[in-house]
Amino acid sequence: MGEAAGRSVLGILGGSGVYDLPGLEKARWQTVESPWGRPSDDILFAELDGLPLRFLPRHGRGHALSPSAINYRANIDALKRSGVTDLVSVSACGSFRETMPPGTFVLVDQFIDRTFARETSFFGEGCVAHVSMAHPVSPLLADRIEAAARAEGIGHVRGGTYLAIEGPQFSSLAESRLYRSWGCDVIGMTNMPEARLAREAELCYAAIAMVTDFDCWHPDHDNVEVVDIIEVLQNNAEKAARLVTRLASDFPHQHKSCPIGSDRALETAIITPPDKRDPALLARLDAVAGRVLGLRRALE
Repeated sequence: MGEAAGRSVLGILGGSGVYDLPGLEKARWQTVESPWGRPSDDILFAELDGLPLRFLPRHGRGHALSPSAINYRANIDALKRSGVTDLVSVSACGSFRETMPPGTFVLVDQFIDRTFARETSFFGEGCVAHVSMAHPVSPLLADRIEAAARAEGIGHVRGGTYLAIEGPQFSSLAESRLYRSWGCDVIGMTNMPEARLAREAELCYAAIAMVTDFDCWHPDHDNVEVVDIIEVLQNNAEKAARLVTRLASDFPHQHKSCPIGSDRALETAIITPPDKRDPALLARLDAVAGRVLGLRRALE
């Protein structure tokens, strides 16, 4: 397996419990401006065992943004500008499977997108691109997450389909039963269009879906107390912090090429010929697509 040029920079998106990891060095919150609007928050720049880390609270510190209000394009663009090469999504989810009870970490590898009120691409009129989403998760990054989970003794499942809904309301009973019949494993509100945009930005992307409860299909769902949910959330946050610490400690400092080409996704994706491309749109694509468009990418 070859190596892509440059060092690894590990990005963590979401998961408020992972911003105070023991051993973080040179930690500072920094504003990263994006031509796509305002990201959810500043980005925490830090190092752990010499590995550069970037943390971005998906909902903002204090959980001020609903899933529909998140500027997903600005978040991914800002992380790319911050030098991120490998991006790990951490989010809460509901489960459709008895075999994935509360407390389980599901390393999802497929998505079904039922969102409808979000911008889903960096490209469009003036520069058209079509990236492959057949395999939205970088397997090498998922391998490293799984190894960290095993090392920390964290109960997990490798592989699963994440159903993304618009929210902020949870699904109806009929919807929950429908999604189960489709073969979905977990349900959440944030991993799409996040995964799509990460692929367009040529980031290696993997998602950790932390089960907090069963979705409403489960006959005992209504018996769950709020205090039980809070306890699961707290336990999941503690485990996520341990997992991220282990992942960062063991992460190679030289970025490895993605075996499915996540970090080269745009090389054959842009359809619009150079003389037909909109200069205004190209200017906004300097970080996301500068490598293939011959633009200088703005970093840090």
